[in-house]
Formats: sequence, C-alpha cells, structure tokens
Amino acid sequence: RAPARPSMPTGPMRLARMIALSSSLSRRAAEKAIASGEVSVNGEVVTAMGVVVDPASASVLLSGRPLSIPRAATYLAFNKPRGFIVTKSDPEGRPTIWRILEEWKDKLNSVGRLDFDSEGLIVLTDDGDFINLLTHPSHEIWKTYLVHVKGEPGAREILRLREGVMLSDGVTLPARVRRVNDGQSNSLVEISIREGRNRQVRRMFEEVGFPVLGLKRTAIGGVKLGALGSGEWRFLSGSEVESLRKSSSGEKR
Repeated sequence: RAPARPSMPTGPMRLARMIALSSSLSRRAAEKAIASGEVSVNGEVVTAMGVVVDPASASVLLSGRPLSIPRAATYLAFNKPRGFIVTKSDPEGRPTIWRILEEWKDKLNSVGRLDFDSEGLIVLTDDGDFINLLTHPSHEIWKTYLVHVKGEPGAREILRLREGVMLSDGVTLPARVRRVNDGQSNSLVEISIREGRNRQVRRMFEEVGFPVLGLKRTAIGGVKLGALGSGEWRFLSGSEVESLRKSSSGEKR
C-alpha cells in the first residue's frame, strides 16, 4: 500500500505558517500582514509575531476572509477483480468493489468504471474536481488493456482496430494495438484507447470478429497497475496524480 499518502500539517502552529498554508501569501508576506493588523484570531486583531494557533479550533481571518488549511485529498489505485461492479450498491445483488474497500466506501468515488466481467486498474479519490477533470469527454487520457480474445487477429484486423472501428455510436478514435502472443485458438492483444464508451474494447473486438474472453486494464495515463495484486490497493504518488492532471489538460500523448 505504498507510497504513503501525502498529508497536510496538523496541530498547533505559528500563525504566519498557517496563513502561508491556507492562502497565496508567502511566510514573509504573512508576517507583514500580521504586523499591519490585517489578521484576527477569534475576533481579536493580532499584530505580535510568534503567536501559536490550532487551525482545527481557531477562527482566523485575513482581511476579513476566513482561512482554513485544505484537507489533503486521497488518491488510490485499485486492482478490481473480475466479478465485481464499481457502483456503491446493485439492485441485482451482485458484489461491489466496496465489499473489499469497505473502509473507503463513504469517502471515495471511482474515476470511471470497469464492467462486471473486467478486471484491473481503477483510480479512486475524494477529489471531485479531479474526477470531473479526468472524466470530461474532451479530455482524452490513454487507457491500456490486456485483452484475451478467441481466435488469432491478423494484420488486417489489427489495422482496423488501430485506424478506427464503426460501432453503433460512431467510429472509434485511432488506437494503439499490438499482439502480445498468439495461440492455437486464442490470442493476447494489448490495446490503448482514449475514449470512455460503454464496453468499448469488447465491442471493438467483436466488430472485427474476435470475441473477448478476458479483459484487464493495466494503465491509466502514467499510472500503471504493475505488481498490484487482485483486490489490492495503494496510494498514488504525488507524481502519478500530477501526471494524470497533465494528461487531462489537453496534452496529446
């Protein structure tokens, strides 16, 4: 479950530090604001340096504006097992991932979904802006899947998948596709897409004549599933979160 989640400082601290953590001011600028009488604590103007406050209980105003230290958001990578759904509850009584992630059920939401028969990487967070950013239709984040298909797709079918396949809801965007291995009756194919249509990968392979036997998502942008075991989770690193933000900012990879 490493790396550990980054956390914001808590507990009593110097007033200037709290102002710097909860506003756009630097520590030096915060000290100047205190000295000039712009800061009040619990209704009283404070001009002395070195005053200690507890952000959890003190009412601190900067030029009449209340300040509070932002709570650190949580970002998880989870390896969803096959046979689970991602929603918080299911009218059909199917198991949800929240049976596994019970401690996070009332705190986090998923960034996108994987269907009941699929497995692999899901990102979960309590950062609503982050969810909106990553799921907005205009933000094309590459998602990679390892697909076990019936039969052996040839060069013609691989090219169709790469260039775009006509589905009931329109032509798919160009994809990255490569055969991982071929068997006598089944094959393993890696595909990366930058759309989020319902059951899109399954529909693409069915359209070119190769039904999907198994599907695992192995990456979302720069976040990799790696060695994370089925049903296991870990915190995302700060660099992983930032890479997803950049991927959804309009940069084309």
